[in-house]
Amino acid sequence: MKIPFEKEHYHFLTDDTHKIDSQTLFLKTSQNNRYYAMLEEKPPVITPEELMAFWNLDQLKVVGVTGTNGKTTVTAAIYSFLIDLGEKPALQGTRGLFVQERRIEEKSMTTPSVLETLYNMKRALDLGCNYFIMEVSSHAIDQNRIEGIKFALKVHTNVTSDHLDYHGSVEEYRRVKSLFFADESPKLLNKDDIKHITYNPIGAQSYGVDQPATFKVQAFSLLHGITAGVKHLKEEATFHSPMVGLFNLFNLMAAIGSVVILTNKKLEEVCEVVENFAGVAGRMEVVSREPLVIVDFAHTDDGMYQVLNSIKDKEIAVVFGAGGNRDKSKRPRMGAVAGRFAKKIYVTSDNPRDEVPEMILEDILKGLEGKDHVVATPDRRLAIKMALDELKDGEILLILGKGDEDYQEIRGVKHHFDDREVVREFLGRGD
Repeated sequence: MKIPFEKEHYHFLTDDTHKIDSQTLFLKTSQNNRYYAMLEEKPPVITPEELMAFWNLDQLKVVGVTGTNGKTTVTAAIYSFLIDLGEKPALQGTRGLFVQERRIEEKSMTTPSVLETLYNMKRALDLGCNYFIMEVSSHAIDQNRIEGIKFALKVHTNVTSDHLDYHGSVEEYRRVKSLFFADESPKLLNKDDIKHITYNPIGAQSYGVDQPATFKVQAFSLLHGITAGVKHLKEEATFHSPMVGLFNLFNLMAAIGSVVILTNKKLEEVCEVVENFAGVAGRMEVVSREPLVIVDFAHTDDGMYQVLNSIKDKEIAVVFGAGGNRDKSKRPRMGAVAGRFAKKIYVTSDNPRDEVPEMILEDILKGLEGKDHVVATPDRRLAIKMALDELKDGEILLILGKGDEDYQEIRGVKHHFDDREVVREFLGRGD
């Protein structure tokens, strides 16, 4: 990456050793240090900490959210609540870069390079922002792609098992996630999930549904959305949300607690704006009310468990698959979770990438041995059609794995495919 940059005689800044020249200063990071060390002539450098200071980025309150599930929803909720409370936040994550209700960049990595993040922070500051909300992935923590950033708050959603193809084991994955919470930065932790990480207790607060916590749910209902009574120290308040599912109650609690900590506003004032946030596209997104069809991004066994368990009182039909070139061990577990909660199961392709789709389906079906009403086809469009055709009154159809993705990746080629469009087409409703 190479960006405009004015300092002394330099006019550009890069983190790529191949792009260094007399007008381009080099940002030296943990990621590129080995390439810098290979250079015969060592040009001048600037570090992330020095760049933070040069751009006055300490004027931004930076919030980092990490966890296996919920990062996108929690960051979006914090961003939404802050806007409604009169603040000026920016949001960086899987869905792109947003500044005060405007999308500045399209979808990107969950956590981009250090240079890209710092540059986005500068753009946000230049546009008048006072908060910068960002998703922090386990890859980014492990590769130190958050180097030099001072966080006003670090938020933990949950830590289960994901990206084992990268981390190698659940234990290593949890160790890496825990590194984010090892310092004395202010932090907000999910008390109901806290056993899965280690953390520095200095600066730690918590939120919880079952366990005692700084921000505690006292009572809740999941009928017609989410309604909950919350207690924080001596304050009590109630909120309502159009979102669905128990896991979204946790997501909303993480966001409410974060905003109270960041702004010092009354709990009741924050709870009043919760209803304005309807969720994130592709995350428990209601595509049709009659019949009830929901699309969600859940693509791991734990993600599926969270989604299906949150509506376990319904008659469930589910369409799902598993991505190719990714952790294979989760596939039979995904099948088993579907078998535990769903009455009708349609196993199909997700993004097969370079794998043979039928082989992925076979891996999933190992977790569904002995189950009734299980259909398998690599044709995702056909799977959705069969599920809709066989859906009865009172049943709910969940289509999992892709969320708001609008493509299917096969052999290196991305073909246009949007679960939501397909559903609307079959239901004769268009967009």
